[in-house]
Amino acid sequence: MIHHGTEVRQQVLTLLRDGVTNADAARRFDIPLGTVGYWKHLDRAKRDERPGKHDPKCPRCDSRELDESAYSYLLGLYLGDGHISQYSEHRVPNLMVTCAESWPGLMDDCERAMRAVFPDNSVCRVRKSGCRNVKVYSKHLHCMFPQHGPGRKHDRPIVLEPWQREIVGVHPWEFVRGLIHSDGCRITNWTTRVVGGERKRYEYPRYFFTNVSDDIRRLYTDTLDTLGVRWTHCTRGGNPYNISVAHRASVALMDAHVGPKY
Repeated sequence: MIHHGTEVRQQVLTLLRDGVTNADAARRFDIPLGTVGYWKHLDRAKRDERPGKHDPKCPRCDSRELDESAYSYLLGLYLGDGHISQYSEHRVPNLMVTCAESWPGLMDDCERAMRAVFPDNSVCRVRKSGCRNVKVYSKHLHCMFPQHGPGRKHDRPIVLEPWQREIVGVHPWEFVRGLIHSDGCRITNWTTRVVGGERKRYEYPRYFFTNVSDDIRRLYTDTLDTLGVRWTHCTRGGNPYNISVAHRASVALMDAHVGPKY
């Protein structure tokens, strides 16, 4: 493990207080980004400036204006790969969405949605092996995501509140896009046929959504129904938790509004 001296640490903190980003400070001193983020967190705590310490108004508690399009997308991400955690009763809760390094555009979309829904709260990325956790800190996460609860999502009922259903009803494609970006994919299937005595290969695109929760899959398929997208259940490798969209016109709709991860 590399240990950095107090002088270097103080120089980094001075830059951060002046508005330099964590990434720029890490590159300038050749220090891991996670180390810089940890130093920044301790410095904020020492100065009583921790993220969410003075939490802004909440769309649910204080009727603050909400970017509903961004929220519908973020709700889809949360139901797929997101979870809310709080390390202790004295810490501000955080919403974390895990994004693979293979799709930097997805991370950018996730971060933009978090900043749009929580414009005055702290958003950061934490590097892990093969992925990054995109996080936002807020005291009002439980207000905005009432589906949070103990245990895994598939072990408890997942039902949208009336105000959430209204938002998804107005912004259904954003919701579907969030679900696909979290627990879905666009792939190319292929098959062969004998035509005129010659075997030919045919390829066709297909969307998959895979989630263990019956409720979350139902939210996905119900939304597809309202959008006129044809879908089928698909068991792969003995796993019955897959929803497939393979009909040509439906795939074209998904391509126009969702598209592959990037």
